[in-house]
Amino acid sequence: MQTIIENSIDNGTATLTANDPRTTPMPMSRDEIYKKVQGVLVDALGVDEEEVTPNAVIKDDLGAESIDFLDISFRLEKAFGIKIGKGEMMPENLDKDPNFVQGGKVTPVGIAELKKRMPHSDFAEFEKDPQVEKMSRLFTVDAIVNYIQGKLNAA
Repeated sequence: MQTIIENSIDNGTATLTANDPRTTPMPMSRDEIYKKVQGVLVDALGVDEEEVTPNAVIKDDLGAESIDFLDISFRLEKAFGIKIGKGEMMPENLDKDPNFVQGGKVTPVGIAELKKRMPHSDFAEFEKDPQVEKMSRLFTVDAIVNYIQGKLNAA
C-alpha cells in the first residue's frame, strides 16, 4: 500500500492520503459497539451500567420515556458518527394504522411491516402474543446494537 504524506513548509501541516491506514477507521467489533451503546444509555437515562444488558427493554427495564428516545438517537448519532432518520430505528405511528392493528393486536400484515422496518429486533416472543402494548419490548439494547452494527457496516 502506498502512503503519501505531503508536508507544507508554510504552515507545518501534513496531509495523509485516503489509502493511509491512519485515515481509514477500523470496523468496530460487536462488543465495542455494545460498550458504546451502553455508555450512551447510562448517560441518557441515568441508569447503572449493570442495568444495561443486551435483553433490557429500553422503555420497560430502563425507564425511557418518549422524549428520551430523541435524546438517545442524538447521542447515538454523535457517538458513532451516523445519521438516524426519524422513525428509522423505532417506527412511529404504526399502532394507529388499521391495516396493521386491530382489536389491540398487531395483525400478521402489521408484524410483516414491523419486521421490514425493524430487522434489528427479535420478534420471537412478540409473535406469540402481538399486543400493541407489548410493541415496546421489541426495542432492546441488543436491537440498538444490531441497528448500529447494520448502519456501520452499510457505511
